[in-house]
Amino acid sequence: MLDPQLLKQDAELLVEKLRVRGYVLDVDNYRMLEEKRRALQGETESLQAQRNKTSREIGAAKSRGEDVQPIMDSIATLGDNLKNMQAELAEVQAELTRLFSEIPNIAHSSVPEGNDEDDNIEVRRWGTPRQFDFPVKDHVDLGEALEAMDYEAASRLAGSRFVVLKGSLARLHRALAQFMIDLHTQHHGY
Repeated sequence: MLDPQLLKQDAELLVEKLRVRGYVLDVDNYRMLEEKRRALQGETESLQAQRNKTSREIGAAKSRGEDVQPIMDSIATLGDNLKNMQAELAEVQAELTRLFSEIPNIAHSSVPEGNDEDDNIEVRRWGTPRQFDFPVKDHVDLGEALEAMDYEAASRLAGSRFVVLKGSLARLHRALAQFMIDLHTQHHGY
């Protein structure tokens, strides 16, 4: 998630950097939500201050033995108004959080502009890619063919871009993780 300060400081620069990634940022919507959040937060804080002041007045009046009912009647709706205001503020803040969570990270200035991986520039290469005498399969195809990876179940459980590992692949994954933990704790002093 991007730092909200980045959007507050220089929205136009951020819009341009995101455009390079193919993302269109609705700055007007953000500014409208931010303005609404600030107004609601100010009103909420004002109502909270009024409630605190009135509570102190009620406490002082009770200690003097005075009747506090007139004070309580004057603020009868304050609590409801405060709850409504807090609920509305929470909705706006949730919408802002959702908006920020959907904004992708900006690319480093060294990243070339392009539509897909074909527009990338190879900076360096290490080793020589192996050549095989059979058609190479993707790990996803292999996992699904072995019935060891289930993307459909994962999407029902956790949403997209997750996978459920099953059987021997799940055991292999667990064994590799345990191997790395043992290696680092027993041989590298972690």
